[in-house]
Amino acid sequence: MPRRSSPSAPWHIPEDIRSLSLAFRPREEPKLTSNCPFIPQFISSRGNEYFCEIDEEYLTDRFNLTGLNTEVQYYQYALDLITDVFDLDADDDLREQIEKSARHLYGLVHARYIVTTRGLAKMLDKYKKGDFGKCPRVLCDQHPLLPMGQADLPNQKTVKLYCAKCEDIYNPKSSRHASIDGAYFGSSFHNILFQVYPALVPEKSVRRYEPRVYGFKLHATAALARWQDSRRDDMRERLNAANIDASFVEDSEEEEYEFEDDNDDDDKTEVVKEAVTGDQAPARMDVGV
Repeated sequence: MPRRSSPSAPWHIPEDIRSLSLAFRPREEPKLTSNCPFIPQFISSRGNEYFCEIDEEYLTDRFNLTGLNTEVQYYQYALDLITDVFDLDADDDLREQIEKSARHLYGLVHARYIVTTRGLAKMLDKYKKGDFGKCPRVLCDQHPLLPMGQADLPNQKTVKLYCAKCEDIYNPKSSRHASIDGAYFGSSFHNILFQVYPALVPEKSVRRYEPRVYGFKLHATAALARWQDSRRDDMRERLNAANIDASFVEDSEEEEYEFEDDNDDDDKTEVVKEAVTGDQAPARMDVGV
């Protein structure tokens, strides 16, 4: 039995710390075996469930790979590894670098492939099966999600999940998926899919959560009025600080109302005077004045 570092420390603490350190490690790509094809290994690896299998004909067409030779290190070796014609006798370090480049190259080609007819059909099958997860919003009733990128250039944004029902984006639940580069799916794929298959566009979620207190709705109009008043005060302070006349339409309307009320009071006074004068005249006649 190993000795404890401190007699007062519980026995389970070292194991917990070890497990936490393993849980927060960065995502590690699985090692590829040389006797198995690259693409099946890549697709079946944990964390790569969002990817679909690219056709070999698409990979061997040089036109589809235009410009990628400047984006990927060891481009030719990486392409040979993806297409299973790699025969270089490399050491472990070089082999690891080439595998990393091959994964990056596959992701960049994947972003181009999934907007083709074949690629859209494959991603559609995964979408219908719910391979990309369900919307975490309760009022969307677990509507399936689609992967998307917020940028088309690599190493800028990680992949996000798009819900067509509430038209919002979410972070993946798994840390393995959250570390995938968003450029491997592109910023247009999810919109192109619904353009090609318009029947899949769901009805927009019109239901919204209504806050209540003991079953009664909160007074939204009063909250809106308070917000407008605070914004108007902030704007007035900023205009005064910039030596700009801080006059609002509401202020002029209030002055107008006050002016009209003053006129009404004057009119009422004149009417009273006329009434008093008219009543006094017969009285003088009665007393013989």
